[in-house]
Amino acid sequence: QVQLVESGGGLVQPGGSLRLSCAASGFTITNTFSRYAMSWYRQAPGKERELVAAITAVTLMGAVANYADSVKGRFTISRDNAKNTVYLQMNSLKPEDTAVYYCNAKTFAYNYWGQGTQVTVSS
Repeated sequence: QVQLVESGGGLVQPGGSLRLSCAASGFTITNTFSRYAMSWYRQAPGKERELVAAITAVTLMGAVANYADSVKGRFTISRDNAKNTVYLQMNSLKPEDTAVYYCNAKTFAYNYWGQGTQVTVSS
């Protein structure tokens, strides 16, 4: 059973930065971290959960990242397959980025979620 544990959330002033981490465990020799597409979602109070950033499973071409329009140019998703960890570097944070951020790991057969980490952007 794959488990995802997010960390790195907290309170930051507008314009500040945070780096979220999602440590994944529970993989096997045939079900490896590199096979999973990894994503960060967020959910603000009273709103639906939305996709923030995603990075594909690792192929011969590497991994490709995609971003929601609202975070393009400010957030960067990356993965360290040796550490089974995905990161979300968040710069130039805005109050509207305030939300619980969730890590997701997905293949055709599996779909896993972390417990979330709170990010609050406020002065």
